[in-house]
Amino acid sequence: MVSQDEVDELKAKTLCYRCVGEKYLRAEMQRDGRRKRCSYCSRLAKGYAIGQMAERIEEVFGVHYARTLDQPNSWQQTMLSDRESDYEWERDGEPVVEAIMNSAGMPEDAAQDVQTILDAEYGDFDSAMIGEETEFCGNSYYEQKGTSDRAWQEEWSAFERSLKTEARFFSRTAAAHLTSVFKGIEGMFATDGTPLVIDAGPGTSLSAIYRARVFQSDDRLVAALCRPDQQLGSPPASLATAGRMNARGISVFYGANEPRVAVAEVRPPVGSRVAVARFEIIRYLRLLDLTALGAVSEGGSVFDPGLAARMERAMFLRSLSQHITRPVMPGDEGFDYLSTQAIADFLATECEPPVDGIVFPSAQAAGTVLNVVLFHKAARVEAIELPGGTEIKATTGQMYEEGWELEYVVIEEVPAEPAQTDSPAGDGGWPDPASLAEPSMPRDPDFREPTLRIDMESIKIHVVRRVEFETDEHDVRRYRWVKQDLDF
Repeated sequence: MVSQDEVDELKAKTLCYRCVGEKYLRAEMQRDGRRKRCSYCSRLAKGYAIGQMAERIEEVFGVHYARTLDQPNSWQQTMLSDRESDYEWERDGEPVVEAIMNSAGMPEDAAQDVQTILDAEYGDFDSAMIGEETEFCGNSYYEQKGTSDRAWQEEWSAFERSLKTEARFFSRTAAAHLTSVFKGIEGMFATDGTPLVIDAGPGTSLSAIYRARVFQSDDRLVAALCRPDQQLGSPPASLATAGRMNARGISVFYGANEPRVAVAEVRPPVGSRVAVARFEIIRYLRLLDLTALGAVSEGGSVFDPGLAARMERAMFLRSLSQHITRPVMPGDEGFDYLSTQAIADFLATECEPPVDGIVFPSAQAAGTVLNVVLFHKAARVEAIELPGGTEIKATTGQMYEEGWELEYVVIEEVPAEPAQTDSPAGDGGWPDPASLAEPSMPRDPDFREPTLRIDMESIKIHVVRRVEFETDEHDVRRYRWVKQDLDF
C-alpha cells in the first residue's frame, strides 16, 4: 500500500482537457478547469487535479459501474466440476485501470494514478492480509450496470392505489407523478428516431381514421344513416359511457387506422350490424404515440449527473405502453380504467404543451394496426351541409320476388329553390326592411373547433356472421399420489 504522502503527491498532479476523450467531461474541464501545465502531456491548458478526477470517477463508478465477482458463481462452479465439460471460467468486466481509462478516455498512466488514489481510500490492511478484494484494488474488474426502473414502478403502483382508494378527483400526488412521467416527452425519440409526439391531420401519415358503431335494431341504424355525422361520431356527453381513456360523461372519439380494426374494437355480437365510416382529420393535431413509447431511448455521458435518472425514466416509459394498453376484464373497468383515464385528462389539460390524443396498439386485431383516441377538445365532427327544411329517409332493405334483401339507401328530400322575384317593396316603393335583415341562426352551444369530417361515400354496413378467436392452448396435467406420514 502507498503512503499518504505519495497519495497527496498524486492528487496534486494535473490532467488537462486535451488528454480526455470523453466529450461531456472534456467540455466540462475546458469550461470549469484551471489553467495549468498538464502532468501527462506537458501542455499548458485548462484541466483538473488528479485528486478531483478521482472524485469524479468515484461518483461515476458508484452510479454506473459494478465490481464483478472474483469467484465463479454456483452455476459456473458446476460447469467447472463437470469432467466432460470444456468450460473455462473468465471473470466478467475489464480490469479496473482499463475501466477507468475507457470511461473518461484518459491516458493509462493517469488512470493508474486515479486507481492508486481510490485504492488507498477503500483498501484496508486486514482485507489485504486475508486476500479479500476491496473496491478499486489493483486486481478488481468492473462492468457497467444495467438500468433499473424499480423506483418508477413502485411510484406507478402507488399512483394506481391512490386513485382507487384515496383521492380520485383532486390528488396532488397523482398530478405530481404524471408531471414527472410526461415532462419533456415532446422532445423524446424512439431508437429509430421516431418522435413520441407525432403530427396528425392534412398531409401527414395519419390524415384519416375509421370509427365503428354496433347496432342491434333497425330504428337506431336508420337514424344513424340519416345523420351519420351525429350518430357515428363521438356521442353527446349524456350518452358517453366510461372507457379506457374517458370517464363517464366525457365524450371522446375512439377510432382506428383500418376499418377491420374499428370493427374488432367494438366487439360486435353475432347477428348485429356494424356501421363503419371514414373520418378525415381536417386540422393539425399532436398525438402521443404509445407504439414509439415502447422503444424510447436515452443516452449520454456517464459523467452527466442526470443520465441515470433519464435512463431509469426511459426504461419505465418503455413499459408504460403495456400498463396503458393491457386488457381489462369485463366488470373490472370501473377500477382498472382509473389510471388511464387520469393519464388522458392530464395529457389533454395539464401536459406542457398539451396533446390532442393518443395512438396505441390494438389488442383486438393482429398486425401493425393502431387505435386512436382523440380527447374531448379534438373530438368534434363537422356537421354535414343540409339546406333548411331537408327531410331525410333511410331504408335497410327491400322486398323482391325472391324475398327480403338488404339494401341500405338514404334519400335526402330538399326544398325546391324559391322562384326569383323582384325585391319586395313597402309603402311608397321602398324595400321591406324585414327582407333585408340577416336570418337568425340557432345558437351553437358547442364552442369546440371541428376536427373531423365524415366521408359520406365511405359508410359501410358490416353484418356479423361469426366471431373468431385466436388463442394459446395449454394442456392440463393431473396427478394423484398417496400421502406419506413423515417420521421425525
